[in-house]
Amino acid sequence: MPDTPADQQPPAGLKLDSTLSKGLVILEALAAAPGGLGVTELSRDLSLTKSTVFRLLQTLCAMGFARSTQDRRYEATLKTWQVGRRVVDNLNLRDLAADAMQMLSRESLETVYLGVPEGFSVIYIDKIDSQQPIRSWNPVGGAAPIQCVGTGKAILSVNYSQYRNALASRLTAYTDRSITSLAKLDADLQLAQKNGFAFDRGEFREGVIGFGAPICLPQGQAVAALGISMPEVNLRDGDLARLGKIVRQAADTVCARLASR
Repeated sequence: MPDTPADQQPPAGLKLDSTLSKGLVILEALAAAPGGLGVTELSRDLSLTKSTVFRLLQTLCAMGFARSTQDRRYEATLKTWQVGRRVVDNLNLRDLAADAMQMLSRESLETVYLGVPEGFSVIYIDKIDSQQPIRSWNPVGGAAPIQCVGTGKAILSVNYSQYRNALASRLTAYTDRSITSLAKLDADLQLAQKNGFAFDRGEFREGVIGFGAPICLPQGQAVAALGISMPEVNLRDGDLARLGKIVRQAADTVCARLASR
């Protein structure tokens, strides 16, 4: 079986339940594998017998955490995400992100959002409105396609393997700048990974652009994103790099607070 990261090693002398630990390792492998995995692959990669892998896969399927495909492979289901979402709900992200959002509001003078993933959308759970005469607006509780806005693309830049295949049939053209091919989305998210922030060029609403940076758990999973949304006419020379930098710094601050909990 693969090595466990040092910061996740069980305390010395603690006896683990071998069946449960093997099942969780299989679930983690499925969650990280776009297109799923077969029994043979799992057996080889995890150093488990095929009979053990098959038995545990049947249990995961019966519990709703995995499903079999027509080509006899297995995929993780969104039930794993639903469990994780309940954990996220208990983190009180609004309080953890409040200071960072205030900083973003002061530095950008634009509308600031805190968003979380919900299926193939990002839901805005908090915001600070811009005081600019021309501003973007979306209510708390509002939603946007996850691949079209800065906050959503920031989350995708970290969690993309969980979404990529399913997004192929969901790349709707909301504006003439919307990304409608996986190849272009791949390239866009690679750039977001490199820069540490995502940029929405007006891909959901005409003339409204946005920046987003992921908020991640210590294990690396993105559970939310901070973002700036603004009318394109407000963008000035140098703002692309400046706003991307401050949204990334703000998100990093919240990540550090999550890590210290």
